[in-house]
Amino acid sequence: MSHNIPFSGETMTQEQTYQLLKRTCWIYTQNDVAKHLEVSREEVNRWLNKKVEVPKSYQFLLDSLLPEKPSHYADPDFTFIDLFAGIGGIRRGFERQGGKCVFTSEWDKFAQRTYAANHYMTIDEFITGDITQIPPSNVPDHDVLLAGFPCQPFSIAGVSKKNSLGRLHGFECKTQGTLFFNVAKIIGTKRPAAFLLENVKNLKGHDKGNTFKVIMETLDELGYDGITARIIDGQHFVPQHRERIFIVGFRRDTGFTWNDLELPVDGPRMATILEPENTVEKKYVLSQKLWSYLKNYAAKHKAKGNGFGYGLVGPDSVARTLSARYYKDGSEILIDRGGRKNPRRLTPLECSRLMGYVKPNESNFKIPVSDMQAYKQFGNSVVAPVVEEIARIMKPHIIANIKLLDKDDSQLRFVG
Repeated sequence: MSHNIPFSGETMTQEQTYQLLKRTCWIYTQNDVAKHLEVSREEVNRWLNKKVEVPKSYQFLLDSLLPEKPSHYADPDFTFIDLFAGIGGIRRGFERQGGKCVFTSEWDKFAQRTYAANHYMTIDEFITGDITQIPPSNVPDHDVLLAGFPCQPFSIAGVSKKNSLGRLHGFECKTQGTLFFNVAKIIGTKRPAAFLLENVKNLKGHDKGNTFKVIMETLDELGYDGITARIIDGQHFVPQHRERIFIVGFRRDTGFTWNDLELPVDGPRMATILEPENTVEKKYVLSQKLWSYLKNYAAKHKAKGNGFGYGLVGPDSVARTLSARYYKDGSEILIDRGGRKNPRRLTPLECSRLMGYVKPNESNFKIPVSDMQAYKQFGNSVVAPVVEEIARIMKPHIIANIKLLDKDDSQLRFVG
């Protein structure tokens, strides 16, 4: 089955095959592609440089390296855009609830590769980089805006003076220069039926509460109803204590409530995500030098009455929050190997399970980047099943808003 181009019983053109090759070699290394095709890297390089044509016999093998088109994309329940997309944790939740992604923005080139390896895109569709360089009017129409935007402080000094001079006003004055400003501009321009914004738990207290206050006021100024926020701990779905704040809003208030969330009381434990110890490569085991350093560091801070130190976990544990710095020493989540054995880091595969990208014992999330980049990506990500549960309870209200907006000739329904 073709993942990206409808064959209809016919093979692709040479140009389509070349574009398919370019996409796979953008995601994976030429060595990886060559190994998959059982040819030399030099041969793949000749194809890329158009010294010789890509044999048509490799079309299906190349196509199999890319994600399959979701079956519901022909008739989606709603459309959405994915901003500050990372590796697609927010997208996965809404896609699994019948949504179709029509635009993606992520600036990190390594995250782009992991995203493209695991989420369907047509051959001529690419991930947009810096969202600050994209005019809001160029963003496709959509029903739901999704954004895990970075947390930045706002400066509201001089608002009154600017207003008196007829300059920027409202949210443009308060949020200009922040990445939230770009999100707000898109919401104000495209007027989606709903939005979901995600951030760290500390957003509420950031800049002495000013950041959160400005965000909520801005969303209200944009004319959205039922704006509400909820902090959710990922440990309901995965063996990791990971709290994130989610902000939801709709064009029309249709009674959305966080009370509809179904959060398992007893979440899973580390045993559900760990690989068999005899299959884990030795490179993930801490060296004696690093292990001694971490123990001494922890002992020093304990003597001072501080709580700093490593986090050693076993099969029955719930881990600390995985961070983007995990690649440095793995100290926040170290796997106890028993006895006098040095502990080890999580493998990238185990991180994909810890973040809920795949179920326990599954390994079908593709990681085309180095371990260092993978650790950064998972450490910056959301717990995917948390977002899927939010998408589940949002969906009826998204559909209701689409129907309400259909009745207003001045508004558009963006599903298509």
